[in-house]
Amino acid sequence: MPPSLTGLMDEAAIVLDNLGDRASSLINPTLRLGVTGLSRAGKTVFISSLVHNLLHGGRLPLFEPVRSGRVSATRLEEQPDDAVPRFQYEDHVNALVTDRIWPDSTRAISELRLTIDYKSASAWSRMLTPGRLSIDIVDYPGEWLLDLPLLDQDYRTFSRKTAELAETGVRAELARPWLELAASIDPEAVADETTARKLAEAFTTYLRLCKSDERSLSTLPPGRFLMPGDLEGSPALTFAPLPSLPDNVPSKGSLHAMMERRFEAYKTVVVKPFFREHFARLDRQIVLVDALQALNRGPEAVQDLERALVDVLGCFRAGKNSALTALLRRRIDKVLIAATKADHLHHESHDRLENLTRRLVHRAVETIGASGAGIDVMAIASVRATREGVVRQDGHELPVIVGTPMPGERIGEEDFDGERSTAIFPGDLPIDPQAYFRAVDIGSQAAKLSDVSFVRFRPPKLERTGEMHISLPHIRLDRALQFLMGDRLG
Repeated sequence: MPPSLTGLMDEAAIVLDNLGDRASSLINPTLRLGVTGLSRAGKTVFISSLVHNLLHGGRLPLFEPVRSGRVSATRLEEQPDDAVPRFQYEDHVNALVTDRIWPDSTRAISELRLTIDYKSASAWSRMLTPGRLSIDIVDYPGEWLLDLPLLDQDYRTFSRKTAELAETGVRAELARPWLELAASIDPEAVADETTARKLAEAFTTYLRLCKSDERSLSTLPPGRFLMPGDLEGSPALTFAPLPSLPDNVPSKGSLHAMMERRFEAYKTVVVKPFFREHFARLDRQIVLVDALQALNRGPEAVQDLERALVDVLGCFRAGKNSALTALLRRRIDKVLIAATKADHLHHESHDRLENLTRRLVHRAVETIGASGAGIDVMAIASVRATREGVVRQDGHELPVIVGTPMPGERIGEEDFDGERSTAIFPGDLPIDPQAYFRAVDIGSQAAKLSDVSFVRFRPPKLERTGEMHISLPHIRLDRALQFLMGDRLG
């Protein structure tokens, strides 16, 4: 995010924050890891599994510090930011392990500190450093990240772009009540609180319909309209885009002037503090996406996810840190895009999911890749809810996944109660990403994966070793850890 978008005072505050962080890091080396997700991608599950596996000696063969035996201890410690809610790791793990339910998504920012004691791979480093790294995990909603591009928009631009997007595809039907209401109102009429509230409610309803499981759309700013928290009902959240605004400066006291003022208040009260106090202090970032959900919904959901990823990656202060930028203006030097729920597929399709997701972020990678950021794409399952098996059908062996469907899930004519396990053939993802995305670009229904089955499974039942559960099973979590922090434990 360029300095012009945040202002000189914001940049000064960012520099002071980073100087404080660096001074603290001289005594206690620290890595700030941002974790966010789009459209129920499972960031709460990711953080819980990451911490659980490190605390309980999980199978992490591709995480070199663990594989080589250089990690001597891992522990949770008190987080440094007293004003930020703690990520409730214990509650989430209890939900996964004991109750075998997926934990509730967090709807605000939270933080957790995990400290790792290790032996450096370098004899010289072992003499100079304490062999200790604190990982400050910063969990925040993906909707907040998608708000950052608003800093570069005025109200007129925001209204135009939002209305243009709302008139495309399935959005047009969902946005009709809001657009018809907005069209019936004169922007130059005297500002009226009741009118402003009706507009905001109609616009919020449109955003919620876009986010629903049936549509699975991703580009939905302003994010706080979907998760208002303690700002619910405030003027900063009581506005809406007004399509077809006149070119003239709004009259004082008009509805147009009120909407414009409240849009700027939203940026001041909501977006800038998040950017300055949290986002601008990150070192590494993982963005979790439910690419399978978008692929299953068809071309429009895929295109919308691609649009969201372009906006997301365009937000990062991406690039390698020099000595000066590391001290004054921290850059996110590694970004991981992780397609979750790989356990819903047979392992033969894991690489296909990864390749399809890589194609999704291709435009965004091209946009910011020259700045030096290390960007990678992976297909993972933070918690593996299924196992693989083989069934014989008509004399042929068929690869399947086996798990316990969530209560209420239905496969064919069979309803599940959350207790019985079953084997299903999940289908195969396309082998050729280019051919698939050609179908997406022309809006062909061939891009909807009708031959792939998506079933929600309960978390796995874990065995105990004495009084301790074994660590949560996963797919490629170790590979993600190696990318995100392996070099800092070298």
